[in-house]
Amino acid sequence: MDRKEPLAYRMCPRTLEEFVGQEEILGKGKLLYRMIKADRISSIILYGPPGTGKTSIARVIAETTRANFVKLNAVTSGVSDIRRIVEDTQNSLLNPSGRTVLFIDEIHRFNKAQQDALLPYVEDGTIILIGATTENPFFEVNKALISRSKVFMLKPLSEEHIIKILKNAINDKERGLGNYDLEVSEDALKYLAALSGGDARVALNTIELAVITSEIEPDGKIHIDVNTIEECVQKRPIPFDKSGDEHYDNISAFIKSMRGSDPDAAVFYLARALYAGEDPEFLARRIIICASEDVGMANPNALTVAVAAAEAVRMIGMPEARIILAHAAIMVATSPKSNSCYEAVSKALHDVETRYTGSVPMHLRNPVTQGMKDLGYGKGYKYAHDYPGNYVKQEYLPDEMKGTVYYNPSNNGYEAKIKEWLERVRSK
Repeated sequence: MDRKEPLAYRMCPRTLEEFVGQEEILGKGKLLYRMIKADRISSIILYGPPGTGKTSIARVIAETTRANFVKLNAVTSGVSDIRRIVEDTQNSLLNPSGRTVLFIDEIHRFNKAQQDALLPYVEDGTIILIGATTENPFFEVNKALISRSKVFMLKPLSEEHIIKILKNAINDKERGLGNYDLEVSEDALKYLAALSGGDARVALNTIELAVITSEIEPDGKIHIDVNTIEECVQKRPIPFDKSGDEHYDNISAFIKSMRGSDPDAAVFYLARALYAGEDPEFLARRIIICASEDVGMANPNALTVAVAAAEAVRMIGMPEARIILAHAAIMVATSPKSNSCYEAVSKALHDVETRYTGSVPMHLRNPVTQGMKDLGYGKGYKYAHDYPGNYVKQEYLPDEMKGTVYYNPSNNGYEAKIKEWLERVRSK
């Protein structure tokens, strides 16, 4: 263990055969596999969570390509670095092939000007770009670069993949922990694989920490069990960034789970958000929106509960706010659903925006002064409470909009009663 590089760095695969996981893009016969094997790499963007193999793929390409290979990190590099690489590439003495494979880690950190500086050289083939990013490249990378690159999405590694990577590291005497007399229990490996959240770097760094901080037992071995792993991982990492792509994916899944009447999924995505430090008031606002947009008049009380929950969250704060949020989310998820209010206002707004909708009828206008009354303001208005059942047939829409129907109640929950009543009064 006298090498300074962490285990995760040392165990990076050197060949495609050593690579574990991502079979969807690196399995035999898959496009990226064929590109690397044939040394016919074109510009690509590698997109996925940390520890899933983006940098490892770049290192495999570096080991296999005959082209000049250069690595930059977008955090510490700029336009001057790009220009220097282009000049070296175009120097026939330094680089007879006339092309360079440029790997840019965290390419989303480059601003627009820095990304634009790459464009002409990617366009003419001087630079073959390999960009790695944890952020959605369709939002964070210039469209011009995206259109000239193939985007490959990497997914979190499975627990089976993580266990295989860990066992490789434990047995590898050249780069791994093979020179230690280790005894790592299967339960410890499974536990660590589950805790790592699909991130091989987390798993490898944790097992390394566990080994180098454990004492040799009387039998001459270092024993690693679940308790040892638990001490080395105080909090389970999850792929969630409050301002990044995972934030939007998680909140989208949260809302769609409530809309889809799945309280278990709703509570799960709520818990993920809370564990990652999401603002409880933000989550409360999303529940309020869902209560109105997706539940609506099928259960009018859902909005009342959601608003009360938001106020309670503001007053109480965490950690108790998690109970209030779960209460409201489950209420919304288990309520009958109707988006008729959403559809009604959307259609009405579309008409207001796109057509002439006329003026407010004179009988609906309020005659504030005698002069207005003389002009016909309020003339002929029928006061509903003067009629049986507090209803009287009367035109409320402008002449240009007569007969337009915006609200079409569903047959769900309380709205079924509204539909029955509305059909009765509309037919009078």
